[in-house]
Amino acid sequence: MTLVAWASVAVFLAAYALIATEKVPRMAAALGGAGIMLVIHATDARAAFFSEHSGIDWNVIFLLLGMMIIVGVLKQTGLFEYLAIWAAKRAKGRPFRLMVLLVLITAGASALLDNVTTVLLIAPVTFLVCERLAVSPIPFLIAEALASNIGGAATLVGDPPNIIIASRGGLSFNDFLVHMAPMVIVLMVVFVGLCQLMWGRSFRYDPARAAEVMALNEKEAIADRRLLWQSLAVLALVLTAFVLHPVLHYSPSVVALLGAGVLVGATRVTAEESLAEVEWPTLVFFAGLFVMVGALVHTGVIEQISSAAVEATAGRLDVATMGLLGGSAVLSAIVDNIPYVATMSPIVAELVEANGGEPAQVLWWALAFGADLGGNATAVGAAANVVVLGIAARNGTPISFWEFTKYGLIVTGVTVTLVAPYLWFRYL
Repeated sequence: MTLVAWASVAVFLAAYALIATEKVPRMAAALGGAGIMLVIHATDARAAFFSEHSGIDWNVIFLLLGMMIIVGVLKQTGLFEYLAIWAAKRAKGRPFRLMVLLVLITAGASALLDNVTTVLLIAPVTFLVCERLAVSPIPFLIAEALASNIGGAATLVGDPPNIIIASRGGLSFNDFLVHMAPMVIVLMVVFVGLCQLMWGRSFRYDPARAAEVMALNEKEAIADRRLLWQSLAVLALVLTAFVLHPVLHYSPSVVALLGAGVLVGATRVTAEESLAEVEWPTLVFFAGLFVMVGALVHTGVIEQISSAAVEATAGRLDVATMGLLGGSAVLSAIVDNIPYVATMSPIVAELVEANGGEPAQVLWWALAFGADLGGNATAVGAAANVVVLGIAARNGTPISFWEFTKYGLIVTGVTVTLVAPYLWFRYL
């Protein structure tokens, strides 16, 4: 490799270390790394901002932006508070039943929206319900974070790594429904059983507290019924357009932006209110990350790594698949799965092409399952985990790294073990 190539690797590893250790805000690390890549000429403005293969993936950026705007409007309706109170009453104040319902709501919402947004909306309400029942919110919060990562694996928009994989692999919303969703349903059934083993026996039922919860009126949580129906209608149209991509030929980013524009334009929500809920630091982080990874592509580093990976697997698709699944799970447990997938996706693209194209699509599903489920293993493995820990700390019930991780490792070990035979028997 050239001197510039080695320098780009050093810059990337340094930025990656800062992201993993959270010594500085991850947005600052990504932007700083991207800036240095431009300064050392590992990439240039044209490649960074306009190249399809070595620059910012605007499809990912605008898909996230559109969905964040839609969810931001939906948040104002009070729908998520309604669902939390509804779940508590349906559980009749029994803590474990409540956990199961909240976990299922979280997983389902994560598949339709995205896991970070879902936990941001569900977790604060969890404190309210747990306070009413006089139970610790910590098991609920951990379970919701884990469920959000499992449920988010089911669809293209459910987890940020899936968006990156879909964009790089040319995969549609329907591809994820066909190849990922069936196994995710199985994993959620298993996860509910794990919740019973890990926390079920520690809960205590308090009849008096349960009566107080049953007295709540969930309908009072809905702040704007008209806006609720308008938002749900637009969300349904957006999801339908995702599914009909093979017929309509509109990319998910275009659909999401159109949906966001229609929702803001057709309702009384102002542009300022809709944009207030957008996670701008997350979008900027993605942009910086794409520039850094693009620099590795531009300097030929990714191509050399890909060639080494092809030689290591010696054309054995089964070896490549299982190695990618296990390796992705381990590495995503150590560092955030977003930068990991952004780094690996160009390599997997090369492996897919080298192993025959269509038959080797299983490698994308191995990467997606490994990264999404591996993110559950530790408190820093996925963005949703970090968000939940931050909410817990702000509400006076901090969750330590190891308290989260001791449960996350169990869930990751079981779920990844179950996925391995699924990939083997279905595709290999």
